[in-house]
Amino acid sequence: MKRRNFITLLGGAAAWPLAAGAQQAAMPVIGFLGSESPDLFANRLRAFREGLSENGYIEGRNVTFEFRWAEGQYDRLPEMAADLVRRHVSVIAANGPPAALAAKAATSTLPIVFSGGIDPVKLGLVVSLNRPGGNVTGVSQFSTVLEGKRLELLHKLVPNAAVIAMLVNPTFPGTDSITNDIQIAARALGLKLNVLNASSEHDFDTAIARIVQLRAGALIVASDPFFFSRRDQLVTLVAHHAVPAIYQFREFAAAGGLMSYGTNLTDAYRQVGIYVGRIFKGEKPADLPVVQPTKFDLVINLTTAKALGLTVPPTLLALADEVIE
Repeated sequence: MKRRNFITLLGGAAAWPLAAGAQQAAMPVIGFLGSESPDLFANRLRAFREGLSENGYIEGRNVTFEFRWAEGQYDRLPEMAADLVRRHVSVIAANGPPAALAAKAATSTLPIVFSGGIDPVKLGLVVSLNRPGGNVTGVSQFSTVLEGKRLELLHKLVPNAAVIAMLVNPTFPGTDSITNDIQIAARALGLKLNVLNASSEHDFDTAIARIVQLRAGALIVASDPFFFSRRDQLVTLVAHHAVPAIYQFREFAAAGGLMSYGTNLTDAYRQVGIYVGRIFKGEKPADLPVVQPTKFDLVINLTTAKALGLTVPPTLLALADEVIE
């Protein structure tokens, strides 16, 4: 082999790692900003990745992730969002309204796709549902607007409970609006509503003990990512005090909660993944309508009802989309 050809080959070989590095650098990065902890997020992440794959994006092959988890401490989210922006991620997927607000405050240019339960227009995330405008779109479960319906369903199951307690997280955006709406619904049903606050695990015992002191006949656990991430602890504590309760998502009933009424979370996160994939293909968040739920599931845990000595009325059972026995 001639010396000149040998040098040329060496030069080409030396360039291969550089080319590979450039290709890797060009791989899109999803900054996943979580309001919760990763422990109980596996099913939703699986659904998110399924949505991505529908647009041809597979983690490790042509897309990668940067995860940030606030563990229910919402005050950590602004810095986490800012860090993702500094790292030049391609898009931010925001879990819950607190994360979505933090991401929106951190950037007006990076695409943001959220999943959350509060009306995104009222929250200031988008201009309208059909034409979001700006750099934000996503999936709204409208969980918070269902609190009145949850109260109605709970009242059907425990009609003799004249005093109802509601557990809210005061640090969750929209809590004041949720509380006002549920107070109106309670008055319409002739019920007395007591609102109790909990923003950390240490508050749970105090709040549940207060429910017993108030002689509340039932409990509504308000929509909140932190509560959802601590669902096993909450359900166990509520069961220990034998308080009939209704929650926002099926996962609570599956964990032993009495009832739940809300949207399907795995479907929501699959749609978030689909939107992220469409953005990678060139679509803009401003042109992607906010996805709204078309179905709400009522789940009743009959085993828990029996343990509480409750008989579920046939009319309520007929409304249930799923009965756990």
